[in-house]
Amino acid sequence: MQSRRITMLGTGLIADFYTMTLHGQRNRDFVSVVYSRSQERGDAFAQRWNIANVTTSLEEAINHPDTDVVIVALPNHMHEEAITLAAKAGKAILCTKPLARNAEEAKRILDTVEKAGVFAGYLEDLCYTPKTLKAVKSVESGAVGDVLWVRSRETHPGPHSAWFWDDKQAGGGCIIDLGCHCIEIIRNFVGKGNRPVEVLCWKDTLVHPINAEDNAIALIKFESGAIGQFEVSWTFRGGMDLRDEVAGTHGTIWMNHFLRTGFEMFTAAEGNSYIAEKSETSTGWLFPVGDEVAELGYVDMFTDMFNAMESNTKPMESFYDGYVVNAIMDACFKSVEIHGWAPVELDWRGGTTPRISNTPTMFEGQVVIKQETLPDGRVKMILKDPQTNEFSDRVVAIVNS
Repeated sequence: MQSRRITMLGTGLIADFYTMTLHGQRNRDFVSVVYSRSQERGDAFAQRWNIANVTTSLEEAINHPDTDVVIVALPNHMHEEAITLAAKAGKAILCTKPLARNAEEAKRILDTVEKAGVFAGYLEDLCYTPKTLKAVKSVESGAVGDVLWVRSRETHPGPHSAWFWDDKQAGGGCIIDLGCHCIEIIRNFVGKGNRPVEVLCWKDTLVHPINAEDNAIALIKFESGAIGQFEVSWTFRGGMDLRDEVAGTHGTIWMNHFLRTGFEMFTAAEGNSYIAEKSETSTGWLFPVGDEVAELGYVDMFTDMFNAMESNTKPMESFYDGYVVNAIMDACFKSVEIHGWAPVELDWRGGTTPRISNTPTMFEGQVVIKQETLPDGRVKMILKDPQTNEFSDRVVAIVNS
C-alpha cells in the first residue's frame, strides 16, 4: 500500500490533531513539510512531530517536491488561496471544515479542484466518529424506518485561536465553527440525496463582546419532509458537549460522543493536566476521553481519505458536501435577517427524494392510528373511519386469566 507524504498547512490545534493521527495511527503516512505564518510556531510544531521541513512560504510548502498531498488546516479566509495553489500544483487536497466562509467562495473552490481534476476530501471529522458511523449504517439498513427528525448539538466555551472570533476571517461565529459539523451529521442521517429546502434560524451574541454570534439554533427542512435541528454555542460551560439524536418511523438513536461516555473521574489533587479538548478544569469531577483522535473521528476520517486516494474513488465527505454545508449556513444567516424561513440556494446534484409516506394498517375497514398493550394485557387500538374521519377507541383483544 502506498504511503503518502504530506504538506501540513497550519500549526494550530487542528493541525496537531491531524498530525497526531497520521503519525500515531495509520503510521505509514507522514507529514514531511509544515507551513506556518510564524517561524517560531513552525519550528515548535516541527520539533513536536519530528517534521523535516519548515517554511513560512505558502507556495514553497505546497510545491515542495517531497509531498503529494496538501492538508489545509488554516483559518477560513486562507482556504481558497491555498486550495487554488494546491490544485495548480496537481496535488491531492484535504481541507478542514468549513470548506469556506460562504457558499459563493465554496463553489469557486469546488470548481477549481474539479477543473484541475485533483483528489479533494472534506475533513469533517465528526461524521466519522465510531458511534456515528455505526448509527448511519443502522439507519441505512432500515433500523429506524424513515428518518423524520435529526437533532445535532455541539456546544463548548469557545474556540482556541483569535481568528475564530473575527467574523471577517471566519465568515461568522458558532454557526460557521460548529454548525458546519451538525449540518453534515444531519445530512448523513437524512440521506445526502435528500435536498435541503429551507431553513429557519435564530442567532444572537449573548456573552462575548464580538460581532459574530455566540449562540444559535436552526431548523433545516428537507425534501422528504424530514427536519434537521442544530444547537450550537460558544458559551456552554463544562467542556464540550457533542450529542446527536435520530428519530424515525420505527426507531430512535441517541448518541453522546464526549460527555458522559462512561469514563468519569474525581480528583482533589492540584494540577493543570490535559483532560480532553475544551475541558475547563483538571480538578473535581472530570470526564476524560480514552482515545481522543479516535473518538472524534480523525482515525476513520483519514483512513477513508487515503483509501479513497488509493482506490481512485470518492471519499465519504467530498468538497461538494462542504459546498452544500456552506449553502445551508448561508440560508441560516438569511433566515435571521428576514425573520423567517429562507430557501437554501445551491447547485444541487443529489437528485430527488420522495416525501415520507406510509401505507396505513387497516382493521375491519378502519385505519389504525396506534396500537398499545394495556397494563392488564388487553390490546387497545385507536382507529379512524376513512369515510367520516372520526376517531374511536377499541379494545380488540384480551388475555384470558
